[in-house]
Amino acid sequence: MKLRLNAVLGSIVVTVGFWMTWGDLPPLAAGALALAVAALLLWRSPGIATVWAWTTLLLGVESLSWPILTMIRLRQPGSEPTEAEMSLISTSLFFGLFSAIFWMTFSYGIFRWQGNQEVRGKE
Repeated sequence: MKLRLNAVLGSIVVTVGFWMTWGDLPPLAAGALALAVAALLLWRSPGIATVWAWTTLLLGVESLSWPILTMIRLRQPGSEPTEAEMSLISTSLFFGLFSAIFWMTFSYGIFRWQGNQEVRGKE
């Protein structure tokens, strides 16, 4: 029961992150994404720590995609970006890369901690 609850909470976190990255996300697509992520987390995760390790890894990937998507959205062929657009791009690059590094490092730490726990349990 706790694993399912954590998988649902993790899928909500990933869905909110996806919604923040993409901007306009229809409610039906958000619901489908939340169900798909919850199913993936339940399938790939034998324990609660693994659920949150995968959740933070997905958050890191979303954070990494945020600056790329911002640049694609603002790209207009044949015109120079305005100062406001350049400010938006630099902000998304700085915060996107910073948060991607943070979440992926956090995920790595959880996976590594879990691996150490499994090794200690086998001894």
